[in-house]
Formats: sequence, C-alpha cells, structure tokens
Amino acid sequence: MEGISDGAARLAERLGHELAASSLLQQGLSHRSWCAEQGGAPSNERLEFLGDAVLGLVVAEYCFRRFPEMPEGELAKVRAAVVNARVLAEVADELDIGSALLLGKGEEVSGGRTKPSILADAFEAVIGALYLEAGWTAAEQMILGFLAARIERAAAEPDDFDQKGLLQELTVRQGVGIPRYVVVGSGPDHDRQFEAAVFVNGIQRGAGVGGTKKDAEQEAARQALSELRRA
Repeated sequence: MEGISDGAARLAERLGHELAASSLLQQGLSHRSWCAEQGGAPSNERLEFLGDAVLGLVVAEYCFRRFPEMPEGELAKVRAAVVNARVLAEVADELDIGSALLLGKGEEVSGGRTKPSILADAFEAVIGALYLEAGWTAAEQMILGFLAARIERAAAEPDDFDQKGLLQELTVRQGVGIPRYVVVGSGPDHDRQFEAAVFVNGIQRGAGVGGTKKDAEQEAARQALSELRRA
C-alpha cells in the first residue's frame, strides 16, 4: 500500500477493511512526539477527538437499544465501564496498535508503545480515521466487534467497574476504615499522566497509572481489591 508505513498497512489488514489503508490511518498512528521530529506533520489528536465522539455515540446507542428497561443512571455506568482508557488500551493491545505507532525518539525509549494513555488515544484516532473513510456502519461494526461482549458483561454487573466503591465497601466491612488515595500528575497539559497509590489503614495496597486522575485511582483500587481478597 503506497504512501503509508508498513505498520499502518499491517494494521489495515487486521482491521479487515480495505478503505482503512490510507494516509488517514497513518495520521491516526502519528503521536505528537513523532510529528515534532518530522517538522510539524499532523498528529493524531484531531482524529482522536472525532473518534472519541463516534465511540461514545456508538456505545450509547447500543446500550439504549439493547437495554430498553435500564434507567439512565445504569446506562451511564455501563458506558463508563467500557469507554475508558484502561479498556481502550486493552483493545488497542488486541489490535497490536503499539507496533504500528509512529513515536518520537524520547517516547520510543520511555516505552510509549505500551503506555495505556497513548494506546487508548491511538485507538480512538483509528476509529476517527475509519469513520471518515468508510462511514458510520464500518466504524460501528469495528467498535462493537471489540466492545459488545464487554458491554454485556458490564450490564450484568453495572457496579463492578466502580473499583473505588467496591474497595470502600470491603474495607468498611472489614473494619479498617475508608481508603485514602494519593495522586501525582506529571507531564504537559496535552499529555498528562497520573500515578495513584491507595492506602488502607495506613498501608499501601495498590497503585495505578492513567491518563486521568479517575482512571489512575480506579486502577489502584482494582489492585488493592485483588490483594485484599487474596489475604
């Protein structure tokens, strides 16, 4: 496929959609760090913005139609359970988007190909590229192909994604008080990263990293729950 990188061409094949093999897909894989080294080539940020909107609407419409009796609050919980950086990074990993990313030297050295925030953003950018090239139906089919089963699981247990809430229920029941979170942010505003640690009864029980404070705390709570349930 002329005009695009080998990584983008291979990803296009994995997507199973011929129209996805274009310069737009390559832009979707272009991290700002790489673009800066190329003299200002367009990054994937605009496509990420579009893909985020398409993703949110696809999931919201699917939930609305699939669960006609579910109240708004529960629908919101189900959507949040699958439209978050952790899940999107998992899907990006399934697609092996990391191997196709165009990264600057600094991001390459620091492990950018496995960073959840970069992977999640790239997946949304790929959605944006596919939507522009092939339309709504193609984007919807791709999104639901990866997320429909996760949506069904979240609908069966709509509170399960709220790891912070589950952790607090457990620690209160065990009589060790309410978990305390310490969160530190780093990096520029356009690429902010957060590291969270959660303490239970003064002992650190979990740690997490995310593109938002909430995601980092949820991951830390998830780790703490796993540890405390094994104890």
